[in-house]
Amino acid sequence: MPFTNLSIIRLRKGGKRFEIACYKNKVLEWRSGVEKDLDEVVQIENVFLNVSKAQVASKEDLVKAFGSPDIHDAVIEILNKGEMQVGDKERSHELNNLWLEVATTVAQQSVDPNTQRPYTVGMIEKAMRDIHYSVKPNRPPKTQALEVIKQLQIKNTIPIERSRMRIRITMPAAVGKKVQERLNEHIENVESESKSSEWELVVSIDPGSLRAINELLESESRGSAIVETLAHNTAPAAAVEYNDAW
Repeated sequence: MPFTNLSIIRLRKGGKRFEIACYKNKVLEWRSGVEKDLDEVVQIENVFLNVSKAQVASKEDLVKAFGSPDIHDAVIEILNKGEMQVGDKERSHELNNLWLEVATTVAQQSVDPNTQRPYTVGMIEKAMRDIHYSVKPNRPPKTQALEVIKQLQIKNTIPIERSRMRIRITMPAAVGKKVQERLNEHIENVESESKSSEWELVVSIDPGSLRAINELLESESRGSAIVETLAHNTAPAAAVEYNDAW
């Protein structure tokens, strides 16, 4: 049975594995509610035990697993609840793209602590191969980039640390006096400081401290403190975006 642009949706139920043959992009559209025509989604409206061998599920199989011999209802359930399978070539392509994304993220968010210069993506990829790192398809690239940096540090593959984030903090002087001691716990370097009725600081921090600083100022200033991220090339400030991973 010839299938083109094949994507298999698989669901294990009633002790057996059931499969349907679909168009991958249409599956995503169906599940998001964009596509409502089943004929546009499935390549053939039938339920298989094995699509590649054209092994069709029997009525007895359907009744035992789905409570009815109705093929249409079984196809809908598999389409909605099943797991999408991908071919070896497609899986390899996706893993290669993920590998590159992780390496690029590491290169963008780390430096050589001896020179404070960033690594190239190629150098990071070589280091990842040296520690035999394997990307995980279901984990976010940023989370995996943090794992790579930690492993490179532990194994001392290359000297590496996360690049520092420059931020500007502006708050009433009274608030600054109140939070100064706790704020200093999260600051690695003070680049400039100005005190009058307002207290303005430009500082370097570990990116992981950003959320803690934000929460501290929110709780103590009642919205009167402002935190901005600054580009490393001292470009104009941009509104901060708080992110657990970075």
